[in-house]
Amino acid sequence: MEEVVLQTQLPLKLFKKGKVRDVYEANDPPLLQGGEPMLLVVATDRISAFDVVLPNGIPNKGRVLNMLSAFWFNFTKEIIPNHIITTEDTEIISRLNTLKGYEETLKNRATLAKKTKPIGVECVVRGYLAGSGWKEYQEKGSVCGIKLPEGLKESQRIPFPIFTPATKADTGHDMNISEEKMMESVGEKIGEEIKEKSLKIYESAREYAEERGIIIADTKFEFGLFNDEVILIDEILTPDSSRFWPKDSYVPAQPQNSFDKQFVRDYLESIKWDKKPPAPALPDEVIKKTTEKYLEAYRRIAGKNLKD
Repeated sequence: MEEVVLQTQLPLKLFKKGKVRDVYEANDPPLLQGGEPMLLVVATDRISAFDVVLPNGIPNKGRVLNMLSAFWFNFTKEIIPNHIITTEDTEIISRLNTLKGYEETLKNRATLAKKTKPIGVECVVRGYLAGSGWKEYQEKGSVCGIKLPEGLKESQRIPFPIFTPATKADTGHDMNISEEKMMESVGEKIGEEIKEKSLKIYESAREYAEERGIIIADTKFEFGLFNDEVILIDEILTPDSSRFWPKDSYVPAQPQNSFDKQFVRDYLESIKWDKKPPAPALPDEVIKKTTEKYLEAYRRIAGKNLKD
């Protein structure tokens, strides 16, 4: 089993530790024009399920998340600017001299990013009926209050992508909210902009991915304000933030195989875990299979192997 990175300890001030990412302040010296603050975002191999971080890591997962996000940020930069300054390890270390000696830890895992004021909404776009959306549709004929045509099946493509925002929770589950509630929370101007950009990014990425054998069933985006401009932040279109289905095995009216961590969730469901900490350890076979899924998602989308 390959080595995994479950935590990092860099000689920088820790800004935030998420379920997967360790985020550091990177302001010594302030290198952006005007001295704007920066963050160093390091993707570890941690994996969470049902809002609990599991004891095992998934080898190469952090590298896939970081490099796949970098690919998509570049792909969508004509639609909306983003927070990336650089993802080049050598450039990061040359800018932040205190990181010399941490090359192996940072390799393909690190993003030097603009520090923004996050807009506290998860911008979810759904193109297919799955997960909680499918459950609600069965009960009410709608998804997050948006009425859909009758007679749709599980995993079926929705006639048009729908925007279903959610609150962003630091702990526990994100909660779906209405578009109206979102507008009240962030303001109509910003609300309209992040809705329009979310749908445009999704539609562009969905078309690209389908040509490469991946269906993006749904995904979520996060935005922040930088110098009063709305930009794309966090991660984008990864197996952690999206449902990726292999196109060649897609069959509507049933659950799908996936490139994301649904494989881990299915295992945890199969052993009847109560979804409360501490989480059980994953068997080697589940870890190995999950690593393969993440690496294959990267290979198909980026058109090369992670280690090329």
